[in-house]
Amino acid sequence: MAALQNLADRIALMDVMLKYAKGVDQRDMALYDSVFADDVVVVGFGPDTYNGREAWVGYVTEALKAYGATQHMLGPQLAVVTGDTAHCRTDVQALHYLINEPTKTLTLWATYNTDMKRVNGEWKIARHHLESRGTRIQAD
Repeated sequence: MAALQNLADRIALMDVMLKYAKGVDQRDMALYDSVFADDVVVVGFGPDTYNGREAWVGYVTEALKAYGATQHMLGPQLAVVTGDTAHCRTDVQALHYLINEPTKTLTLWATYNTDMKRVNGEWKIARHHLESRGTRIQAD
């Protein structure tokens, strides 16, 4: 039984990150908002720390105005589940078309180090840290 629960949790944790990527890429901010705990802490996306779901989703909503299409491709997730908490490591390659320079693309290579917690039976992002591996802007 414990093995089945662990498997179910790992699938649910992957789904959280897939919803994260889908929400950003399709500009479905309600879906994006749904993956975060109210008291989420987000670091590594620049010098600021974002405290709270509303602050973070508000920042992302504004930041996305600089981009046309985006695509966040996620690698396999390494998840360690301990009861109602989990730590997940997910590699990401994200392509961002610059809205003011549509022939240029910003590519980000990074790792998401994400702590999640179970809230009312659902996994939510509690702490999200972007560990950048590098970026490049290139012309098409």
